[in-house]
Amino acid sequence: MACNITNIMDEARKKYVKLERFVPDKRRWPERTLEAPPVWCSVDLRDGNQALPIPMSPAKKRRYFETLLEIGFKEIEVGFPSASQDDFDFTRMLIEDDLVPEGVRISVLTQAREHLIRRTVEALAGVREAILHCYVATSDLHGRIVFGRTRKEVLQMAVDGTRMSREAIEDAGLSGKIAYEFSPEEFTDTDLDFAVEVCQAVRDEWGPSEKQNFILNLPATVERRPPNEYADMIEAFIERYGNLDGTTISVHSHNDQGCAVAGTELSLLAGAERVEGTLFGHGERTGNVDLVTFALNLMSRGIDSGLDFSKLPEIAKMVEEASLIPIHPRHPYAGDLVFTAFSGSHQDAIRKGVDRLDDSAALFGCGWKVPYLHIDPADVGRKYERLIRINSQSGKGGATYILEKEYGYTPPKRMLPEIGALAQKLADESGNEISAKELLAAFEKEFFNPPAKHVLRKFSRVEPKNPDMVGVEIVLDTGGERETLSGEGNGPISAMVHALRDSERVVEFTLDDFFEQTLGHTADAKAAAFVSVKRSGDGKVFYGAGTHVNIDKAAANAVMAALNRASM
Repeated sequence: MACNITNIMDEARKKYVKLERFVPDKRRWPERTLEAPPVWCSVDLRDGNQALPIPMSPAKKRRYFETLLEIGFKEIEVGFPSASQDDFDFTRMLIEDDLVPEGVRISVLTQAREHLIRRTVEALAGVREAILHCYVATSDLHGRIVFGRTRKEVLQMAVDGTRMSREAIEDAGLSGKIAYEFSPEEFTDTDLDFAVEVCQAVRDEWGPSEKQNFILNLPATVERRPPNEYADMIEAFIERYGNLDGTTISVHSHNDQGCAVAGTELSLLAGAERVEGTLFGHGERTGNVDLVTFALNLMSRGIDSGLDFSKLPEIAKMVEEASLIPIHPRHPYAGDLVFTAFSGSHQDAIRKGVDRLDDSAALFGCGWKVPYLHIDPADVGRKYERLIRINSQSGKGGATYILEKEYGYTPPKRMLPEIGALAQKLADESGNEISAKELLAAFEKEFFNPPAKHVLRKFSRVEPKNPDMVGVEIVLDTGGERETLSGEGNGPISAMVHALRDSERVVEFTLDDFFEQTLGHTADAKAAAFVSVKRSGDGKVFYGAGTHVNIDKAAANAVMAALNRASM
């Protein structure tokens, strides 16, 4: 086996040679901190749609487009009009039906070929404002192997594509309405000096322009370098290129090595100003940078991203329906399980953290600081009741959290180990996750309605012999035998305990603990009581619970539940 592994590694070293590392003259970006969001451009409807097993229908694309507008995107790449009649028609529909609000720019992609460029510009007829995005692959891999051209010829392709784009826009009477974006595809595989030379030539061909109307998009088309090297290349490109007053530097990261979010963030530290990506990372192969994750990462650090993901579950559902690709349950922010704790210690910490938000705010000087939850799930439309779920790994904290948050019960602290043991037993027996309803049913059966050796038929106050005390009368059934008992005490529960001690059928006990609460905030709300009794023979403590609109009767029911558990 060891020999086989060695052979495999030897073959890998021969087969995969890492790219020559780009070493900048001076690296400044690691000392920087992001303070503001980038310009966002969604490429869901082009890059994301191209990579779907079943591309979206026009109806789905329209719904998707409307969702992107609701989220707050101001730049949206809507298609590849020259490559698809559907994309051409969709672009026309957006323009002719006036579906693009003022202040929003749609973008369309084209290769650097004249008939494709003219077809693309034709799709933009009548547009208020838009971006024409042209690309040419500039790596030697593409230039030599795919195109069969020299670097000089590849550079000329980029210049010619830019010239043809400018001329087509002028001929269509759209000058001043259409911005230009150029992508040196496979930027991270391209010799940096050559990438700079190509982009400077493209800029010169396009001519003077305002910053927002000339965009250089520097993509990690295939992620072969680590994120720090992408940032190094971006920073060095900017230093060598110059003319940033008239150019926006954009990035477009793919996720082949799983580092697109990291690469994008570091590229912004390095000076990039605009980010292209998709919701949940849809795109070719492993996809594009996930804009949901990246934008919410910024939010978690106190940076207003300018994008609204407060209805993330609805957004996720729409994307799943449009793409026919489910979102992984562990997907950051949007996955069903990402704000869920099964571990007992995690559950307990989350419960305490949420309950003591004011204390942590005072301690750390922020509004949200909770163990295991780096953002408030409510900010992305998630509900607290799904934070903690019960299985065999769960403990008292998780079960108690659900009883509190979903059903309003706040059992006394000393009762929690029993509740945790009950939940674990239930999970072990089922072998599955336990729902909140299943937990509640087991909780009520164990503590509210245990097997009844004694049945309380009547509980009422009566006039006490001692005017300083409280008197009660109870009617108790035990095994078909009924007896009427009375007692006095400093309160109704104390009086009931004294009454029960007069019965020879009831196990000897002392009242150990008593806790009551109101379930709800209305005048008609029920009361809940939790009572523990200590059995005299062995000193073992048993909890019982009861509810009633009358707090005295709730407490009386709790006493009987505790006694019945002690009598089992």
